[in-house]
Amino acid sequence: MTIQQSSALQSLLSETKNFIGGEYVGSSASKTFENFDPVTGEVFATVHEATEEDVDTAVRAASDAYRGEWGSLTVEARAKLLYRVADRINERFDEFLVAECRDTGKPYSLARHIDIPRGAANFKIFADVIRNVPTETFRMETPDGAGALNYGVRLPKGVIAVISPWNLPLLLMTWKVGPALACGNTVVVKPSEETPSTTTLLGEVMVEVGMPAGVFNVVNGFGTNSTGEFLTRHPEVDAITFTGETITGTTIMQNAAVGIRDVSFELGGKNAGVVFADCDMEQALDGTARSVFANCGQVCLGTERVYVERPIFDEFVSKLKDRAEGLKIGIPTDETTGMGPMVSRQQCEKVLSYYDKARELGAEIITGGGVPDMAEAYTGGFWVQPTIWTGLAEDSPIVKQEIFGPCCHIQPFDLEEEAIRLANDTKYGLATAIWTTNASRAHRVAEKIDVGITWVNCWFLRDLRTSFGGAKQSGIGREGGVHSIDFYTELRNVCLKL
Repeated sequence: MTIQQSSALQSLLSETKNFIGGEYVGSSASKTFENFDPVTGEVFATVHEATEEDVDTAVRAASDAYRGEWGSLTVEARAKLLYRVADRINERFDEFLVAECRDTGKPYSLARHIDIPRGAANFKIFADVIRNVPTETFRMETPDGAGALNYGVRLPKGVIAVISPWNLPLLLMTWKVGPALACGNTVVVKPSEETPSTTTLLGEVMVEVGMPAGVFNVVNGFGTNSTGEFLTRHPEVDAITFTGETITGTTIMQNAAVGIRDVSFELGGKNAGVVFADCDMEQALDGTARSVFANCGQVCLGTERVYVERPIFDEFVSKLKDRAEGLKIGIPTDETTGMGPMVSRQQCEKVLSYYDKARELGAEIITGGGVPDMAEAYTGGFWVQPTIWTGLAEDSPIVKQEIFGPCCHIQPFDLEEEAIRLANDTKYGLATAIWTTNASRAHRVAEKIDVGITWVNCWFLRDLRTSFGGAKQSGIGREGGVHSIDFYTELRNVCLKL
């Protein structure tokens, strides 16, 4: 399909600049790097890398805005402005769609129904939350009998560093920016170096709706010895929120320790699906297929370990194989595409290295395990096959390490207690999906699996008012609804003697 591209979008997709203090600016040191099209492997844009000086300028712009015009706005005025941001994203929906899919390679059909609408909706959701979020009030007795009144006041923290991932660039970025701004903070965003386009395009939207300069800033670059490190070490950053891998989260936490800054992390996962023999088979297959292969397996909440009760194991494996082989691998603009490429050459090579390792370890390859045949124009792209394995030991790297690709290992189990033990045998604890028609079992097992999010007979079904986050090495803190507000505000108590 063809979508009309504005001159602004065409410029962005050839030269991606930083957005600081309400303006697009190049790297102060003229440092750039290349952005690659996952479909072809060809360069389509040059991205300006923010230097330490650029990051300092962005943080100071955010600090000035926080103490200036933005800080003087009422909650209602902020909420109305965030509604305008959401509306403007939707008015420019097709441009955001093109930018998102050009960066990620994901199908338009997926981004059109999830990434862009959710990316816009996050601003309205948190505008509504901040309008209605409660605080506590207590009446206390005093020795003189007059009493005192204690009440809570929520105040913004200041400048928030937002470091967002490449798998859902717009959605997960606004999931943080939305509540941060709703609470009255200002932000400096570092998008992934792989997917800067929609975050950068959002700067133009902020100008169009009248957002005060410096409230929203974007600095592009890498992590260690680059933009990410400069940002997380900056002394005027008051809190840091990050979604990404656990190792990077550890480094950010070390940086945040200097100055005792708050952190909110959603980190890695090696999520388990548990399929009981009494499940609705078609429902379990459809849900598991989505959780394994959606977005080319590049979903933090996806399933890479599947445990199936032995009586239905063979049938489940055979039918999941059929679903994997029924996925059409293709280009984003084809509305029949079921799975696109990996986001980058590095990620593609990582996934293929696990495919090779599984073969070396003697895995039974049910389907996939390699690179699909593509038309000549796309052979330079970052393509992998949807893949299913069985037969590996539970301590193998395929079962233990996060791959972040369209693949899973399936293992049979006999007892409920065994399934719980297997699901919990990981350093991660982000999410799980349980498939059973036995309500008592569903409640029982859900409470015993050590994760932040449990789905029963569904996957990726989210009420955005509920808590979102991981256990163990999958994160610190919770996002969503009032839980996000808790992170982006300081709760101050006022004690008034009557």
